[in-house]
Amino acid sequence: MYLVVDRQRNIYVSDKWNHRIMKWIKEANESIVIAGGQCEGNALAQLSCLSRVFIDNSNTLYVADSGNHRVMCWPQGAKQGTVIVGGNSRGAEAN
Repeated sequence: MYLVVDRQRNIYVSDKWNHRIMKWIKEANESIVIAGGQCEGNALAQLSCLSRVFIDNSNTLYVADSGNHRVMCWPQGAKQGTVIVGGNSRGAEAN
């Protein structure tokens, strides 16, 4: 599990074995799913054994989707991500 905190002090947690990213809004009692959560898989709305997570100043989420050998970008409010690196199975090449 990895986590990151944004400028508004919201917490983002990579939930590796549930294949999703959870967001805890500051002072909230519950988290919300903001990426993945559609069971393990390789569709654009799915993740597989994710690891690292990063969020930029525009609240775009970047996810190391380890099980799918790709890095995905999830703009704020998006229902699915975009593959920005990899996704062509395991390997040492750039694609």
